[in-house]
Amino acid sequence: MKKIEAIIRHIKLDDIKAALDDIGIRGMTVTDVKGAGKQKGYTEQWRGSKLSIFLNPKLELKIVVPDDVAPRVIETIMKTARTGEIGDGKIFVTEVEEAVAIRTGARGDEAL
Repeated sequence: MKKIEAIIRHIKLDDIKAALDDIGIRGMTVTDVKGAGKQKGYTEQWRGSKLSIFLNPKLELKIVVPDDVAPRVIETIMKTARTGEIGDGKIFVTEVEEAVAIRTGARGDEAL
């Protein structure tokens, strides 16, 4: 099994969810996160003062899938999340040793 973690723009979530649903992927965890990369933050005005915001708001998707499905999920996220601008995000893939469904006790791919 593979765990796919994708850092994406907020505006892309609905498109990515729809694209993943089209390929049969429905289970995911979505978390609000903040981070910095090549984008390097931005500056805002608040009550006449300039504020430098270093960490940009993003979303993190976590999806665990069988090994043979992972390349298709990665490609789907990559195509759907891409705008061509700095800040489109990153995808990280790691190996998952075990998955256990708490309610049923199913293990491995059956737990997904």
